[in-house]
Amino acid sequence: MDKQVYFFGDGKAEGNQEMRNLLGGKGANLHDMTGLGLPVPPGFTITTEICTHFYKNSKSYPPGLEAAVEDAIKKMEKCVGLKFADVENPLLVSVRSGARASMPGMMDTILNLGLNDQTVQGLKKASKDGRFAFDAYRRFIQMYSDVVMNVNMHPFEQLLDEARVKRGVKNDNELTAEDLEKLVGQFKKIVEMETGKPFPQDPKQQLWGAIGAVFSSWMAARAISYRRINKIPEDWGTAVNVQAMVFGNMGDDCATGVAFTRDPSTGEKKFFGEFLQNAQGEDVVAGIRTPSPINKGSSQAGSTAITMEAQFPEPFKELVRLYQFLETNYRDMQDIEFTVQKNKLYLLQTRNGKRTATAAVRIAVDMVKENLISREEAIGRVTPAQIEQMLHPRLDPKFPKNVIAKGLPASPGAASGEAVFSSEEAERLKKMNRPCVLIRHETSPEDIGGMDASEGILTALGGMTSHAAVVARGMGKPCVAGCGSVNIDYQKLQFTVGNHVVKKGDAITIDGATGEVILGHVPTINSQVDAYFSEFMNWVDEKRTMGVRANAETPNDVKVARQFGAEGVGLCRTEHMFFEESRIQAVREMIVAENVKQREAALAKIFPMQKDDFIQIFREMKGFPVTIRLLDPPLHEFLPKTDQELTVLARSLNTSLDSLKTKVKSLHEFNPMLGHRGCRLGVSFPEIYKMQVRAIMEAAADLIQNEDFKIEPEIMIPFIITMAEFKLLKADAVGVCEDVLKKRNIKVPYRIGTMIEIPRAALIAGTLATEAEFFSFGTNDLTQMTMGLSRDDSGSFLPTYVERGLLKTDPFVTVDQEGVGELIKFACEKGRATNDKLKIGICGEQGGDTATIEFCHRLGFNYVSCSPFRVPVARLAAAQAALKTKH
Repeated sequence: MDKQVYFFGDGKAEGNQEMRNLLGGKGANLHDMTGLGLPVPPGFTITTEICTHFYKNSKSYPPGLEAAVEDAIKKMEKCVGLKFADVENPLLVSVRSGARASMPGMMDTILNLGLNDQTVQGLKKASKDGRFAFDAYRRFIQMYSDVVMNVNMHPFEQLLDEARVKRGVKNDNELTAEDLEKLVGQFKKIVEMETGKPFPQDPKQQLWGAIGAVFSSWMAARAISYRRINKIPEDWGTAVNVQAMVFGNMGDDCATGVAFTRDPSTGEKKFFGEFLQNAQGEDVVAGIRTPSPINKGSSQAGSTAITMEAQFPEPFKELVRLYQFLETNYRDMQDIEFTVQKNKLYLLQTRNGKRTATAAVRIAVDMVKENLISREEAIGRVTPAQIEQMLHPRLDPKFPKNVIAKGLPASPGAASGEAVFSSEEAERLKKMNRPCVLIRHETSPEDIGGMDASEGILTALGGMTSHAAVVARGMGKPCVAGCGSVNIDYQKLQFTVGNHVVKKGDAITIDGATGEVILGHVPTINSQVDAYFSEFMNWVDEKRTMGVRANAETPNDVKVARQFGAEGVGLCRTEHMFFEESRIQAVREMIVAENVKQREAALAKIFPMQKDDFIQIFREMKGFPVTIRLLDPPLHEFLPKTDQELTVLARSLNTSLDSLKTKVKSLHEFNPMLGHRGCRLGVSFPEIYKMQVRAIMEAAADLIQNEDFKIEPEIMIPFIITMAEFKLLKADAVGVCEDVLKKRNIKVPYRIGTMIEIPRAALIAGTLATEAEFFSFGTNDLTQMTMGLSRDDSGSFLPTYVERGLLKTDPFVTVDQEGVGELIKFACEKGRATNDKLKIGICGEQGGDTATIEFCHRLGFNYVSCSPFRVPVARLAAAQAALKTKH
């Protein structure tokens, strides 16, 4: 820490934009703007290194800091011609935070620092405005007491309300000097009563109290939460910026405001912003008064408010000149804070502005066409999360909402409808064109019809990879999972949250992007995929080197996937094809069959269904590879549960109810995750897999012969743990394939590979690759077995583990690179060492996670596969990973 404080003022700055890590984002920009000759009030920045020292040394400062701050204050005094703590004409300062990553509203700010009972009189005399002086003092007491002294704000607000009522006015700026001077006295009494000591009168003491409070706010609960959500490292720390005050509340020739160089909602290239006359910056942010538009382009339809352009023509003209310069200089849409003092414009901040997903894409595309940025830069400007937001309906942000609970944001999008508590009711309402939200403790395969019929799904239990979450994402339906505060009563057909009771038929809304459960109906806005989006995604595809496929089991899913740019099916889970009521009966007959004859009779019913499914899927994915996973169900998911279901099945099998119950009971497994499933089912009952392979190859043969299709079936054998298993089942599959092709007298290129989803399979990958033509990593099962965690743990203790640093990320969302990732890397290396033509992919929901996609790119994967609605997200993430590797 050779230099602890960096000064800026009078067109000269000791820092610049490249020093963001040291000076924070706000500080770096203030130094940069000053160096560019822009009208920035002078000030200085205490570096982020001081923040690191502060926390490592019991909230103390390093030697030399106090002297460096005093020296910087003298430089400020020289720039503005005022003196700090002077009773005749005092210099007042603001104290603000400034992390290297923007954290708007998360840390503390103090304005008007330097006022006390003497300097306020000097300010009154110098400004010749008692109202302004005491307004500044009451604001300072209120803000400092809150931020530094932890005094409750309610008594201050209550006194302000009483003063407005007594004066008969609506706004603070209508109070008189006498009103405000009286409030100052009352505020000081509150401070002394709450803290046991008077409000500090020494400006130097005030300054160091404010600096300490800003550093302390780095570890405030809201800042910690924001960093966790936005993945901002804790050790970055914040800088502190101390700057000479300029005043937007010094009279009617003063103002304050915020402006954007483009519309942050739409991305349209127009100047956009709001201002308040005779006000300070926090008035705009806090919504104390309703701001006015800066120009006609910012006005709402029908607005009669006077614009800044009309009321402050010269400062506005200067603001236009400067915003154009700033956007060109920083090559991005800027968020500008400004103050007008006595008709003179000052800039207090510029930063890259927050924007909607739609605006992000449009701004990126427009700036390429304006030659401000390259296509590669444009691709880096849009986040995968923004692409995901664009593809799902979202709640209208202008509509008020009553949030009663919050769960896990399991599947993006928003939905409103009648509350229903059973799949049957959801399907009934669907036939009547009445939108509904399905509410369950947790969903099961039996709920598939209701899930399909509903607008969205809410579960009290389950995590981000629960059945509800996975199926909802595949369907493109909003889902809020693991909402523990929702107490469901199936008998009364209602749920309660605190004092709220939501009954069957009541309107509710869920937001799958935030996890919010909202009382009543909130309208949604449709996704806005337009020409800008299409052009942007074309650029994305030019830059990525890794393929993107979709996880899909139905023709409609595959069609959606193709529309979103999928280049094949990476995972077709055949067990998901049997949940419909018309099919599940035959599957149950197959499972409980007592002998091969009974089983083959059931399979004969299933075969035409499978073949027809594969024909439709191949047809939708014409010319692209389709990876089909042979049956891999935990058997309990298919077994009948109610007496009515058992009775129907017993009749179809011509057996007694008691015998069937005994059979079903015998099939129960303590841990179906590790039970009789996957290839174990194929080894025990080879006729099952042979039927599926025949259905696949006959479907392909039909299309090639009848419709001149090009098809690349990839047959995936799941749950392998030994080479002997794979060789046995591969031989069975090859036998069926060759038999079909011989009888049809055609050639169909096909591959047979395996899903690496058990740690032992990863460990013997080198041996498996001598026979397997492709690997597909099944991250859900592999994660559970490697980490010793259930997928539903992502809704229970895992968030705490991630928050406390025991795990870097939720391993069911992002591949854990120290555990699961090491197994994947090992399997890739060993597999390719014995088979240099081995095709490698990843499926499951982690295939749509950006960090996982980058990891897969680094390992040289051929493709990732994810749910249809996440295909564009994966395409962008793959392009960004390729560009990151390139640079």
